[in-house]
Amino acid sequence: MEHAHDITLTVNGAQVSRRVPARQHLVDFLRDELGLTGVHAGCEHGVCGACTIRVNGDIVRGCLMLAVQANGCRVDTIEGLSDSKELSRLQKAFHEHNALQCGFCTPGMLLAAQDLILNSNKPTREEIRSHISGNYCRCTGYQAIVDAIEEVMNGQG
Repeated sequence: MEHAHDITLTVNGAQVSRRVPARQHLVDFLRDELGLTGVHAGCEHGVCGACTIRVNGDIVRGCLMLAVQANGCRVDTIEGLSDSKELSRLQKAFHEHNALQCGFCTPGMLLAAQDLILNSNKPTREEIRSHISGNYCRCTGYQAIVDAIEEVMNGQG
């Protein structure tokens, strides 16, 4: 590989070491090298939110971050957070409220919603809408998504 770098990171709790091209985006590394296809590549400009993942506890756009920038980091994807049951209340609420249709935006939307839950206390519906505004959904119209998040935030989910 021309201009390749060795990286070691922790992905969903497991240490991973690979040699990666200098310009490979983190979303492509996760999907192509590790088979974690729950993270989606959408617009590839950081606008749609389909590539949302968590790096060292913060949600980021995997299409804007290079894999080499994740060297030494802890990366969590929808697969790891689902397996750990961290998202189970949100997933249940999304299902019960029909807050997903095609499912393309859902992993990123769940990560954005979980970030709000971890970092906020009883946000208004407008604050929920604002927090998830960087995650595009072309199917649902957002109402059911906001309902599901609000339910979990209020301790009902």
